[in-house]
Amino acid sequence: MLEPIAGLGPGVFIPLIPAPKLSLPLDTVKVSAGFPSPAADYEESRLDINEYLVRNPVSTFFFPVQGDSMEGAEIHDGDILVVDKSVRARHGHIVIAFVDGQRLVKRLHHRAGRVALMAENPCYPPLEIHEGMELLIWGVVVGKFKRFGA
Repeated sequence: MLEPIAGLGPGVFIPLIPAPKLSLPLDTVKVSAGFPSPAADYEESRLDINEYLVRNPVSTFFFPVQGDSMEGAEIHDGDILVVDKSVRARHGHIVIAFVDGQRLVKRLHHRAGRVALMAENPCYPPLEIHEGMELLIWGVVVGKFKRFGA
Protein backbone atom coordinates (compact mmCIF):
# COMPACT_ATOMS: atom_id res chain seq x y z
CA MET A 1 0.00 0.00 0.00
CA LEU A 2 1.24 3.47 -0.81
CA GLU A 3 2.00 5.71 2.13
CA PRO A 4 0.86 9.34 1.92
CA ILE A 5 3.59 11.91 1.57
CA ALA A 6 3.88 14.09 4.66
CA GLY A 7 1.88 17.30 4.25
CA LEU A 8 0.08 16.21 1.07
CA GLY A 9 -3.49 15.03 0.89
CA PRO A 10 -4.79 11.98 -0.98
CA GLY A 11 -4.87 12.13 -4.76
CA VAL A 12 -1.95 14.52 -5.09
CA PHE A 13 0.28 13.86 -8.07
CA ILE A 14 4.00 13.63 -7.47
CA PRO A 15 6.24 15.68 -9.78
CA LEU A 16 9.52 14.19 -10.87
CA ILE A 17 12.44 15.98 -9.31
CA PRO A 18 15.88 15.78 -10.87
CA ALA A 19 17.32 12.55 -9.57
CA PRO A 20 20.95 11.61 -9.44
CA LYS A 21 22.00 9.07 -12.04
CA LEU A 22 21.68 5.60 -10.60
CA SER A 23 22.89 2.84 -12.87
CA LEU A 24 21.79 -0.62 -11.83
CA PRO A 25 23.01 -3.93 -13.28
CA LEU A 26 21.17 -5.03 -16.42
CA ASP A 27 21.86 -8.45 -17.86
CA THR A 28 21.90 -8.26 -21.67
CA VAL A 29 20.68 -11.85 -22.00
CA LYS A 30 16.88 -11.88 -21.80
CA VAL A 31 15.11 -14.04 -19.22
CA SER A 32 13.20 -16.85 -20.89
CA ALA A 33 9.51 -17.01 -20.09
CA GLY A 34 9.31 -20.27 -22.02
CA PHE A 35 12.09 -22.85 -22.30
CA PRO A 36 15.48 -21.85 -20.88
CA SER A 37 18.44 -21.35 -23.19
CA PRO A 38 21.47 -23.22 -21.79
CA ALA A 39 23.72 -21.55 -24.40
CA ALA A 40 23.18 -18.00 -23.03
CA ASP A 41 26.38 -16.40 -21.81
CA TYR A 42 26.35 -14.12 -18.79
CA GLU A 43 26.65 -10.50 -19.89
CA GLU A 44 25.91 -7.34 -17.99
CA SER A 45 25.43 -3.66 -18.76
CA ARG A 46 23.89 -0.83 -16.72
CA LEU A 47 20.33 0.55 -16.64
CA ASP A 48 19.36 3.98 -15.34
CA ILE A 49 15.63 3.90 -14.56
CA ASN A 50 15.28 7.63 -15.24
CA GLU A 51 16.81 7.28 -18.71
CA TYR A 52 14.62 4.25 -19.42
CA LEU A 53 11.25 5.74 -18.38
CA VAL A 54 11.68 9.53 -18.44
CA ARG A 55 12.02 11.24 -21.82
CA ASN A 56 11.36 14.80 -20.65
CA PRO A 57 12.03 15.33 -16.91
CA VAL A 58 10.35 18.75 -16.63
CA SER A 59 7.05 17.37 -17.92
CA THR A 60 7.08 13.95 -16.23
CA PHE A 61 4.94 13.13 -13.20
CA PHE A 62 4.03 10.01 -11.21
CA PHE A 63 0.44 9.05 -10.38
CA PRO A 64 -0.58 6.21 -8.06
CA VAL A 65 -3.46 4.10 -9.43
CA GLN A 66 -6.62 3.34 -7.54
CA GLY A 67 -9.17 0.92 -8.94
CA ASP A 68 -9.45 -1.86 -11.52
CA SER A 69 -10.86 -0.24 -14.66
CA MET A 70 -7.57 -0.54 -16.59
CA GLU A 71 -6.60 -4.13 -15.71
CA GLY A 72 -6.80 -5.21 -19.36
CA ALA A 73 -3.94 -2.78 -20.07
CA GLU A 74 -1.91 -4.29 -17.20
CA ILE A 75 -2.55 -1.23 -15.01
CA HIS A 76 -3.56 -2.39 -11.55
CA ASP A 77 -4.54 -0.87 -8.23
CA GLY A 78 -1.36 0.27 -6.48
CA ASP A 79 0.76 0.67 -9.63
CA ILE A 80 2.49 4.00 -10.13
CA LEU A 81 2.10 5.51 -13.60
CA VAL A 82 4.77 7.56 -15.35
CA VAL A 83 2.95 10.38 -17.17
CA ASP A 84 4.48 12.79 -19.68
CA LYS A 85 2.61 16.05 -20.27
CA SER A 86 4.73 16.88 -23.34
CA VAL A 87 3.47 13.91 -25.38
CA ARG A 88 0.59 14.85 -27.67
CA ALA A 89 -2.33 12.53 -26.91
CA ARG A 90 -3.62 10.54 -29.87
CA HIS A 91 -6.27 7.90 -30.46
CA GLY A 92 -5.31 4.72 -28.60
CA HIS A 93 -3.03 6.35 -26.03
CA ILE A 94 -3.61 5.71 -22.35
CA VAL A 95 -4.10 9.14 -20.81
CA ILE A 96 -4.67 10.96 -17.57
CA ALA A 97 -7.81 13.00 -18.18
CA PHE A 98 -9.98 15.33 -16.16
CA VAL A 99 -13.68 14.99 -16.98
CA ASP A 100 -15.81 17.58 -15.25
CA GLY A 101 -13.06 17.87 -12.64
CA GLN A 102 -12.69 14.13 -11.98
CA ARG A 103 -9.22 12.66 -12.67
CA LEU A 104 -9.22 9.36 -14.59
CA VAL A 105 -6.82 7.03 -16.35
CA LYS A 106 -8.38 5.65 -19.54
CA ARG A 107 -7.63 4.85 -23.17
CA LEU A 108 -8.44 7.75 -25.50
CA HIS A 109 -10.83 7.00 -28.34
CA HIS A 110 -11.00 9.81 -30.91
CA ARG A 111 -12.44 8.73 -34.26
CA ALA A 112 -15.03 10.12 -36.69
CA GLY A 113 -15.91 13.04 -34.43
CA ARG A 114 -16.52 10.75 -31.47
CA VAL A 115 -14.49 11.25 -28.30
CA ALA A 116 -14.65 8.70 -25.51
CA LEU A 117 -12.52 7.44 -22.67
CA MET A 118 -12.40 3.67 -22.64
CA ALA A 119 -11.81 1.39 -19.69
CA GLU A 120 -9.83 -1.81 -20.17
CA ASN A 121 -12.22 -3.84 -18.03
CA PRO A 122 -15.57 -5.04 -19.42
CA CYS A 123 -17.29 -4.11 -16.14
CA TYR A 124 -16.92 -0.42 -17.02
CA PRO A 125 -18.76 1.20 -19.95
CA PRO A 126 -17.11 3.75 -22.24
CA LEU A 127 -17.32 7.34 -21.04
CA GLU A 128 -18.68 9.25 -24.04
CA ILE A 129 -17.71 12.93 -24.07
CA HIS A 130 -20.67 15.06 -25.06
CA GLU A 131 -21.19 18.77 -25.60
CA GLY A 132 -21.30 20.55 -22.27
CA MET A 133 -18.84 18.16 -20.62
CA GLU A 134 -15.42 19.47 -19.68
CA LEU A 135 -12.54 17.28 -20.90
CA LEU A 136 -8.88 18.04 -20.27
CA ILE A 137 -6.26 15.53 -21.42
CA TRP A 138 -3.57 16.15 -18.81
CA GLY A 139 -0.85 13.79 -20.05
CA VAL A 140 0.02 10.47 -21.68
CA VAL A 141 1.00 7.38 -19.71
CA VAL A 142 4.47 6.31 -20.88
CA GLY A 143 5.30 3.66 -18.28
CA LYS A 144 4.58 2.29 -14.84
CA PHE A 145 6.17 0.94 -11.72
CA LYS A 146 4.83 -2.19 -10.07
CA ARG A 147 5.92 -3.70 -6.80
CA PHE A 148 5.42 -7.42 -6.17
CA GLY A 149 4.63 -8.89 -2.77
CA ALA A 150 8.10 -10.35 -2.17
